[in-house]
Amino acid sequence: MRSTDTPPPVLPCDDPIGLQSFAVLLRAMNAEFNRIAQEFAHAQGLHPTDVQALIAVLDADRDQEAGPMTPGRLGAHMNLTSGAVTACLDRLERTGHIRRVRDSGDRRVVHIHYAQAGREAAREYFRPLARSTDAARALFKANELHVVVRFLSEMNDQLARERR
Repeated sequence: MRSTDTPPPVLPCDDPIGLQSFAVLLRAMNAEFNRIAQEFAHAQGLHPTDVQALIAVLDADRDQEAGPMTPGRLGAHMNLTSGAVTACLDRLERTGHIRRVRDSGDRRVVHIHYAQAGREAAREYFRPLARSTDAARALFKANELHVVVRFLSEMNDQLARERR
């Protein structure tokens, strides 16, 4: 992700808001999220990739501008072949996590939606994570949370730019 002609930044280990501290904290949180997602995948008889697909479908269902997820968009988003996307969607449909719906205007187009049974299974499984998140949020004032949200949004934007 970093240009090879740029020297690495100096990382003071004792600076609580320095790059090194952020890297350690983000890595630890990412590792914990991955562990939880892998346990969910295992409990549901899914592959870890399937959970990433579910997240993409869930996010697409919330994004009114982009519209519903399609197999092609999912493949591009996850960098998967059409065969891998089909296998993933077959597993997710078989386990009740998604449903495929043909577009009424163009029957060749398939939209992928998070099925209600899948939502309920995920909601139940991830309830402890939601409680932990809410408990952590409760420790901060609204203005502090706005800064956290701004930071996380900017991180996601920066990472998306790197991906392009």
